Amino acid sequence: MPGRPCRLAYLGNPDAAVAPLLALHKASAALCLEVVVVITAEDCRRSRRGKPSPTPVGAAAIELGLPIAHELADAVDSGADLGVVVAYGQIIPVSILDRLPMLNLHFSLLPRWRGAAPVERALLAGDSETGVCLIDVAEALDTGDVRGRVRTSIGVDETADGLRERLSQLGAELLVEELAKGLSEGESQKGQPLWAHKITADELLLDWSHPAHALDRVVRVGGARTTFRGQPLKVWRAVPCQMSGSATIPGKLVGDVVETGAGGLRIVEVQSPNRNRMSFSAWASGTQPVDGERFGS
Repeated sequence: MPGRPCRLAYLGNPDAAVAPLLALHKASAALCLEVVVVITAEDCRRSRRGKPSPTPVGAAAIELGLPIAHELADAVDSGADLGVVVAYGQIIPVSILDRLPMLNLHFSLLPRWRGAAPVERALLAGDSETGVCLIDVAEALDTGDVRGRVRTSIGVDETADGLRERLSQLGAELLVEELAKGLSEGESQKGQPLWAHKITADELLLDWSHPAHALDRVVRVGGARTTFRGQPLKVWRAVPCQMSGSATIPGKLVGDVVETGAGGLRIVEVQSPNRNRMSFSAWASGTQPVDGERFGS
C-alpha cells in the first residue's frame, strides 16, 4: 500500500502568500501531499467602515475548503509533518520548530536583504536583480540553510507591489519544484548579510534635492509623499527625465515636471488627502498650479 500523503501546515497572511498556497493545493495529488491546516491572522476590518474580513490567505483557504486556524500551536496540533511559511509576519518560536520543521519562501537572494521589507529595500538600493529563496526556518531570522533559489531581474519601472506579485508566482513555482524533487540537503548562506528593516515614514518623504532616479525608486516603493501649498500630497507614479539647462531649483514645478538635485521627475499620478488617486493632469485641472511653484513647501 502506498504511504500516506505528506501533511502540510501552511502559514501566511497577505496577497503575496496566496499564489504558493494555490500552487500547493493544485499540485497536492501529484506531489502526494495534503494541506491539513492554514494558519493565518484572525478576521479584521480592512477599512474604517468595512466589516471584519479574512486575510487574503484566509479567503483563499475558504475558497479551497481548507481548515483554518489562528494560533501557531494549531500547526503542531494538526499532525502536520512540515510547515510552509510565506509572509507570515511573525517569528516562529524554537518551541514550535522543535516539534514541526518548517520551510520559508523569502523574497530576496539571501543573505542579502534578510528581514521584513526585502522587496522595498532592493528597490531603494537600486538592485538590478533579486529573487526568491526556499530556506529552513531557523531560530535566527532568515538565516536557515537554502534549499532552492531563483533569480530575476528588476524592471526599470517596476513597483514594489508588481515585483512582489511576480516573486510570489516565482516562489510558488520554486516551492512545487523543490517538493517534487524531494528536499535535498540545504546549503548554508554565503556572503555579507544585509538587513531589510521596515520602511519608515521619513524614508517615503521625497527630498527634492536628491537625484531624480533616487526619488523615482522611492515612488516605486509606494506611498511616497511631499507637500504642495502646505498640504500633503502623495506621488504614486513618476518618470525620471532630463532637464534642459544645468541649473535646477529642487522642488520647482515646470509643467508636469519637478526639478530635483539632478534631472527632473515627471509626475504621472498623485493623491490629495481624502481623495482617490488621480492623474497629474486631473489634479492640476483642479489645483491650477503655476510654473515655478515648489513641491515640498
